[in-house]
Amino acid sequence: MKEYLPKNAYEELAVTIDEGKAISLDLAEHISQAMKSWAISNGVTHYTHWFQPLTGATAEKHDAFFEPLADGSAIDKFTASALVQQEPDASSFPSGGIRNTFEARGYTGWDPSSPAFIYETGGSKTLCIPTIFVSYTGEALDYKAPLLKALNALDKAAVDVANFFDKSVTKVFASLGIEQEYFLVDLALFNARPDLQLTGRTLFGHMSAKGQQLEDHYFGAIPERVLAFMVDLEQEALKLGIPLKTRHNEVAPSQFECAPMFEEINLAIDHNQLLLNLMEQVALRHKFKVLIHEKPYADINGSGKHNNWSMITNTGVNLLSPGKTPKTNLMFLTFFVNVIKAVHDNADLLRASIASAANDHRLGANEAPPAIISIFLGSQLNAVLDEVETARVAKKVKNEALLWHGIPKIPELQLDNTDRNRTSPFAFTGNKFEFRAVGSSANSASPMTVLSAIVANQLIEFKSEVDKQIKKGTKKDLALLNVVRKYIKESKAIRFEGNGYSKEWEEEAHKRGLSNIKTTPKALDVYVSEKSLDLFERLSVLTRRESEARHEILLENYYKKIQIEARVIGEIVNSIIAPAAFKYQNDLITNVKGLKELGLKADAYSSQSNLIERISNHINTILIDAEAMRQERKKANVLEDIREKAIAYDENVKPYFDKIRYHINKLEQIVDDGQWPLPKLRELLFVR
Repeated sequence: MKEYLPKNAYEELAVTIDEGKAISLDLAEHISQAMKSWAISNGVTHYTHWFQPLTGATAEKHDAFFEPLADGSAIDKFTASALVQQEPDASSFPSGGIRNTFEARGYTGWDPSSPAFIYETGGSKTLCIPTIFVSYTGEALDYKAPLLKALNALDKAAVDVANFFDKSVTKVFASLGIEQEYFLVDLALFNARPDLQLTGRTLFGHMSAKGQQLEDHYFGAIPERVLAFMVDLEQEALKLGIPLKTRHNEVAPSQFECAPMFEEINLAIDHNQLLLNLMEQVALRHKFKVLIHEKPYADINGSGKHNNWSMITNTGVNLLSPGKTPKTNLMFLTFFVNVIKAVHDNADLLRASIASAANDHRLGANEAPPAIISIFLGSQLNAVLDEVETARVAKKVKNEALLWHGIPKIPELQLDNTDRNRTSPFAFTGNKFEFRAVGSSANSASPMTVLSAIVANQLIEFKSEVDKQIKKGTKKDLALLNVVRKYIKESKAIRFEGNGYSKEWEEEAHKRGLSNIKTTPKALDVYVSEKSLDLFERLSVLTRRESEARHEILLENYYKKIQIEARVIGEIVNSIIAPAAFKYQNDLITNVKGLKELGLKADAYSSQSNLIERISNHINTILIDAEAMRQERKKANVLEDIREKAIAYDENVKPYFDKIRYHINKLEQIVDDGQWPLPKLRELLFVR
């Protein structure tokens, strides 16, 4: 920007982005011309508004800079209006009833806080401009618009509270580091599995004799072919401004992880969405397919997208880093405890933010956090909060120093000072919270919008309570401490240090009043509770209509994914699995007939006769269950209420999946390996 923009335009843009102000059309004209010059000098021919509709994928419509004139000549043209706003067809994107299918108009609007970038694919270079996506009437139809509003609310609320300690704080931004887990599978094998192609996961397949039980894959030497992919990915990512810092083997065979540097939250999410596209593109060069489904294989670990979240001031202070002095300790405690209280009071909303058909397979599967939202702090910080809660401080203090009598001085904590708890959905890890329950295929904007909004709301309430005490004559520091102590007591139930997988924790969580919502359709109900609707509307994050629309979109997405999986199961059972099993069964029957004709006694072919019977039983069962599942699907499809339809798919259709899988897996162990029509898990799981 410094190279292509006039100095005054660059400085105005920097201030505008920093302060979140609207960009004037004059400034936009300067930027559009500079952006066009930069792009064309790099071989770009087209531009697009790059946005994140509620489909879960990114979207783009490319337009050429080339524009013909009436006299037959042409010019390169890119104006301020083209930069700031475009009009893609909104009718074919999910809207939850906000847009009718015959109403096509929607708008994309430039987000100047996220840098434009040049993306190259298929030999073509495109200038990509990150944008929001809204309806003709202004409602948000994407993930970015509500996120930006939630971040704005968090900024204002956090600044107001930070000013109790430091008046020079004028801005607070949320930072985010996203650990992305994924699987790689050979492209040829992927193409031979219709279930992987259409649903992103294997709907059946007997587990390989060797899986992850030897614990020899995690952090092991990266296979040479995979390392070549990773190096290529890192180089391509760096071109797009995404410095990947970490790469390693994950727990399951052919499962890996990459993680970038921490960034401002909006940019971090844009970069993660871009990274997913880039991973797919680079993988194809190496004859791989990337699987980002939360559970592509049963019986081994699934994949998450751990979101490491904190808050940073414009003065460079991490508000979730413990300090060395009483003042900085109190500031840390204030923000630390407010986050805990926000999660405690809105645990169900946080659970809803990570709910999906794919993530339901992973949560609580002894490899990922349970569906019960709890917070892990570690023994040291738990002890600190317990001491603050029980310490006695005089209500009237003449000597300011005496205020701290009996209040612990938090020791300087090293990064990740405390032990890890892999079973915790929301863990404190030194100077940040790690939201571990987010699924690998999710757009992090959803949980980060909710987290930012609930923390903003909590900080607003905190300031109000402190101000009331100060107005009554309580000294500021004592007022702050009083409210912090109150919040520690009120949010104690959400803190848990033990094994989140245990049955005892489910029972204990129930006693504490914590929810354990295991399936998506019911988890999503909280989006339209009066409490959530009021919170989002009060903070101007989502209107009531937008919240209700998102609830409907998420329910529709859920039942459609289950519907697709059910259809794929039915098709593969009838046209692939059953014919292969019948063919092998006929081979056995022919063999038994031959043995009989030779005059051998029944004992000589009893094992083969048993195999024939077992095959018949398994085939019969899967055909009966596949038809029963189809009938349940038909019943669900006629339901008009979206929530009822989603629940019907969850409770009446989905249970057939495991029943059918069991019998297909048994057939896989019986049928001649050369005649089994699908690549097996032992072939898919180990990269060659």
